[in-house]
This record gives sequence, structure tokens and C-alpha cells, in this order.
Amino acid sequence: MTGVLWALVAGFAVLDWYAVWRGSRGLERLAKPLTMVALLAAALSMGAADTVSGHRLLAGLVLGLVGDVALLGDGERRFLAGLSAFLVGHLAYTAAFLPAGPQTLALALPGLVPVVVVVALVARPVLVGAAAQGGAAMGAAVAAYMLVIGAMVVTAWGTGRPLVAAGASVFMVSDAVLAHARFVRPWPRASLLVMVTYHLGQVLIVLGLLR
Repeated sequence: MTGVLWALVAGFAVLDWYAVWRGSRGLERLAKPLTMVALLAAALSMGAADTVSGHRLLAGLVLGLVGDVALLGDGERRFLAGLSAFLVGHLAYTAAFLPAGPQTLALALPGLVPVVVVVALVARPVLVGAAAQGGAAMGAAVAAYMLVIGAMVVTAWGTGRPLVAAGASVFMVSDAVLAHARFVRPWPRASLLVMVTYHLGQVLIVLGLLR
């Protein structure tokens, strides 16, 4: 059964990528949430409901699904709703990672490297662009989101689980691309890169925590 569910995850994800590539909003509205529903089912089939980390992982996945649905709409309200869902979702992931590994300084410290690289590349122009587009409230929301996802990445590395660390780092890349394309400068195929890295990050996190 687990293998069938992972096949569904892959199938819906690829269908969503195709929809984004072709600009088919109707197909995307179907495939995007179904990918996360299938991933939730796959996580449950791997025993996510049996551990504290698993419960928190499921909460993060549900919040990811909520964020996905919110971002299917347009406008600042829908964006802020999606941002809020993913922010709380990253807090849930952070809470899932803390008991899943030793969280020693030696393990967690390398997680600062991808965080610092992403911050150096995109943080300033994204924050300036967010404040310019949505005012101080939008700028503050995006800044808070950056802090939370940075903490999530560091605690992911602290688990000592390579797949979890890679998944969190790839997830951060997805969010960085989305933020840059929205607040700084739109660029071709950014949406496709956002979705590919987003799905890959989520899958790696689930596999890394539950295998």
C-alpha cells in the first residue's frame, strides 16, 4: 500500500509541474492539493501517527496543504493566508525535528551555511520589495517567515539525518525563489522551479523522518 501511495505522490506532483509549466490553472487547482493529500497518506502509512515527531510532521503537512490552497488564489490576502499557514507549518516541522536527533552544535551549525547563503542572496531585496508592495506589515511578515524557516533548516540539520537536512534546505530554496519572483523581479519558469523544489523538499523530509 505504501508503494502505491508514493506512486500517487509522484504522479500528482508531475501532473502539477506540467500544469504550472503549461499555465493550466484548472489542472493545477486539482493536482497541487492532491499531491499533498497523497503525501499525507504516504506519511500515515509509514507510521507518522505513532510518534511525537510524526504527529508534528503531519501537522506541518496539513498546514502545507492549507498554504497550497491559499496560494492557488490571487491577491494580497490569499498570499498572507498562505504565508501564515506555511510559517506555522515550519514551526511544526521545527518541533518535529527537535526530538528526532541529537541536536548537537556540531550537527546543527553546518545548517547555518545554506541559511546564510540564501539570506545573503535574496533577503535584502525581498524585504525591500515586500515593504514596497504591501507596506510595513508585509515586510514584517516576510521577515518573520525568514527567521522561522532559518530555524527550521538549522534544526533539520541537527537531527543528523541527511534526507531531513537536504529536504529542509531545498524547501528553503523553493521559498527563496518564490519570494524573489514575487517581490523583486518575475523571471521565466520561476513557478515551476518553486513547485519542483517544494515537492522535493517535502518528500525528503517525510522520508528522512519516517524511514
